[in-house]
Amino acid sequence: MPWTRDQMAARAAKELKDGYYVNLGIGIPTLVSNYVPEGVDITLQSENGMLGVGAFPFDNEVDADIINAGKQTVTEVKGTSYFSSADSFAMIRGGHIDLSILGAMEVAENGDLANWMIPGKMVKGMGGAMDLVAGVKRVIVTMEHVSKDGQSKLLKECTLPLTGRKVVDMVITEFGVFTIDKHGPGGVTLLELADGVTVDEVKAKTKAKLSVGAGLKVA
Repeated sequence: MPWTRDQMAARAAKELKDGYYVNLGIGIPTLVSNYVPEGVDITLQSENGMLGVGAFPFDNEVDADIINAGKQTVTEVKGTSYFSSADSFAMIRGGHIDLSILGAMEVAENGDLANWMIPGKMVKGMGGAMDLVAGVKRVIVTMEHVSKDGQSKLLKECTLPLTGRKVVDMVITEFGVFTIDKHGPGGVTLLELADGVTVDEVKAKTKAKLSVGAGLKVA
């Protein structure tokens, strides 16, 4: 069966490396904090001004004043610090964040990302994604492979307003793990399949130019 949202987050967590400073976007990415591999020491940064974000709290741990950028309650870790949003974005724009894991509406085969608005629908604001994709060292997207109306979200070209051009390095969907050729001619390579998902199924639901990695893994 395709991966659940939690399984996608757990797979994304495997990309975390010891010593990383990491920013998690709204949606599936926020679940990644619950799956940090044992023995891996990372520091989670939230653009609303928190460094040292912990996992989601149990009911008896909830503190309404401790929230992430998505206004979800979170926990502190040893050494947690707080600062202004301006300082937070200075960290991001200054290239001090190693990895950002974001959600997306669309990703193109050249690494273009659209994740901030759908024309005609109300938008609260563009958030921090434009700064993140421009400033961090690596970008991973976790998203459903197809939209609610059954259309592929992994495309030759994005149709929605872009968040950034040639910024996505890896995409994790319910079907598997894909890398993006953002520095070359473009294209998506399937590296890993979710258990029970076939290559033909992925090809049928992907509009981007797709190739299959020589060392394809099945979860």
